[in-house]
Amino acid sequence: MDAELLFRKRIALLETAFVEMVVWKVTSPVRGCLHGFKYRLALVAEGTCVLRYDNESGKGDHKHIEEVEISYHFTDLESLQADFWQDVRIWRTKQ
Repeated sequence: MDAELLFRKRIALLETAFVEMVVWKVTSPVRGCLHGFKYRLALVAEGTCVLRYDNESGKGDHKHIEEVEISYHFTDLESLQADFWQDVRIWRTKQ
């Protein structure tokens, strides 16, 4: 897969939690997707991934909340990040 790294960020939220965001521009869509991006946005708390948005090849766009996998409708990178951060805010209110 030919890809150009658009960004990679790791942001500490708490002493025991961080967000990692990685997005690539790909020359052809990942199998199961219609857009030209490969991404992984994750919230890790106490060593466990508690929230992840990704588009694993063959699965298409989806998100994981704890052990539950839910289909995700990708529109653009801005909305992807906004949706992810909204879920992070929801998780933080429950802590």
